[in-house]
Order: sequence, then structure tokens, then C-alpha cells
Amino acid sequence: MGLAVNGDLVQTTLFGAVRVLYQDGIWPLAGLVFITTMLMPALQAASMAYLLVPLRLGRVPYRADLVFRLLHLAQPWGMTEVLILGLLVALVKLAHIASVVPGVALWSFGALMILLAAASAAFDPHELWMRINSGQRASFDVVGASALPAATAAGCGLMVCHSCGFISKPVAHAHDARCPRCSAWLHFRKPDSIARTWAFLIAAIVLYIPANVLPVMNTSSLFGSEKDTILSGVVYLWTSGSWPLAIVVFIASIAVPMLKIIALVYLTASTQFRSKWLPAQRTRIYRLVELVGRWSMLDIYVITMLVALVQFNALATIQAGPAAIAFGSVVVLTMFAAMSFDPRLIWDVAEKNDG
Repeated sequence: MGLAVNGDLVQTTLFGAVRVLYQDGIWPLAGLVFITTMLMPALQAASMAYLLVPLRLGRVPYRADLVFRLLHLAQPWGMTEVLILGLLVALVKLAHIASVVPGVALWSFGALMILLAAASAAFDPHELWMRINSGQRASFDVVGASALPAATAAGCGLMVCHSCGFISKPVAHAHDARCPRCSAWLHFRKPDSIARTWAFLIAAIVLYIPANVLPVMNTSSLFGSEKDTILSGVVYLWTSGSWPLAIVVFIASIAVPMLKIIALVYLTASTQFRSKWLPAQRTRIYRLVELVGRWSMLDIYVITMLVALVQFNALATIQAGPAAIAFGSVVVLTMFAAMSFDPRLIWDVAEKNDG
């Protein structure tokens, strides 16, 4: 993508934008953008291809267990769809001050987003493991739902793999057990789930204040310098007539992080105090938190593109402010908090109450 002002043309690539952030000393933000927009989507696509192509040719992929765990790791952190929306917001902002020149990579990223989303939707882990097991003639026992006398796997003394969902019987040393299918570590419940969730949440709450109070961008031009916060960016979009994008940015960058923190505090506190109130509704809240949390990265991608494109020396430059690192940290910490929380703890209390 390029930006033309008075005959001067500044072009950048996604890797070039990451390099600009790194050269400006904002290396934590540069690393976050690189991981979520380049490394993890590439790992996700490569892992699916590695697993599916050999099966299509009638062969079992080598070390499928390791590659499947890598795919499971990459899926929450590949954010091409959020990047595309961030590019759209950046285009609207830049169109008011200069001529925007879309590049081939912009359309390529759009195609990548659609193809990766379609591949993820069509990817069926259960069918994958069925084909792998039939090819390997696996000898481990598969526990069927009809064999479960109790309501939950834990109630039957069984362990569920967090990675592939396989239900297996525990061994003598349960704390050192690995999944017989994908070799991931097995636990009846996520270790220290409540303590880990609180640790990530408290850190996110502390950083949420500077993320919204300090400037997220510093703009220097012939007319002086200006510091923008996340909220002032929303106001700019609204007053410039782009109110649909203003609403999207407000929801993704202000409402979602705040509501996500509130929801996780409520879920963690109610679970810690062993509340029996509305377990099904609390589980739905957790699923919603998992679903929308990644969209808070929107503002980070907008800042990345603006910093990379608006580099016209004395005419105009944009630099990332201290709030950008704080905000990126809030997004990552809340995602870690959601991953650390074990929603099955909600149902443990209900199961004991019913018993």
C-alpha cells in the first residue's frame, strides 16, 4: 500500500511496517504485529497443508501429533481478518489527507483471509484423527459416550485432552500423563487455573488505564504536533463522517477490552467462591469472551499502518505513542487470562450440588 502527498510517494509492505516500528524502538509492538499477522497465519496454513496433503495421498503424516499441537497453538493468534479491518480503517483515515494507492498485497491479504477462514471452517479434527488412526492401526481405547455412567468425564475418572479433545483413562502417574493421540500433557483441570487467570487479569487492569489515558499516536507536521488517544481516534472518524467505522473502532478498541475484563473478573470470582448461579449462562459468557477478544487488536494494526505510511520528513510524520504498547499488552494479557480460565470449574460445583 502507498500514500502520495504533493508528488511524494511512500510505499510499505507489512514486513516494512514491522521494521519501521522496530527502528522507532517500539520492538514489543513490532514483535506482536509480526507474530499475529505473519508468523501464526503462515504456521496455521503450513500445519493444515502438512496434515491434509499426505492423508489425501493415502499416507500418514510424520509426527502428526506435534504438528496438530502447533496448529492448535497458532489458531487463536492468527489475525488476518482483524488486519484487513485495520487496513480499511487506516485507508479511511489517510484518504482525508492524501491519495491512497492500494497495492497487490492488499488484495492478496484479502484473498488469504477468505481462504484461511474457509479452510479453518472446513477443517475437521475428528475426521483427521480417524484417518490417522486407521492408517496407523492405533491400539488405544476410545471411550464412547454410552460407556460413561456419570454426567462428566471427570466424574468417570477420565481425562480430556485440551488440544485434540480425546478422552482417555488416566495412568498411575496422572500428573505426568500425555494424550495417547496427540502427546499433549493431560490434566483433569487446567493447573492453577484461578490463580493464573487472576494474575493475567490484574496485570491487564493495571495497563488498561495508561492504554486509554496516554497518547497512542504522536503526529508531527508543519502545523505543529498532536497527540491522539484511542478515544480521540474514534471522535475523528465520527466527525469526518465515517460513523460506521467509528462505531466498529469504539466497540473493538474500547468496549470489548473493558467488557472482557469485567466478564473475566465476574467468571473468575464467581468460580473461586463456588457460586452455583446460572452455570450455563456463565459458560456462554466465557465462549463469547473467547470469540471477541482477538478483535481488540484492530487499533494496533491501524497504528502500525499509519506509522509506516505517514513518513514525509518535515511535512508530516506519525510515531506510535506509549499507549500503543500498553494497549497491545492488555489485548495479549486478556487473551492469556481467557485461555487460563477453565470453564469446567463452573460445572464442578453444579455437579457436586446435583450429586
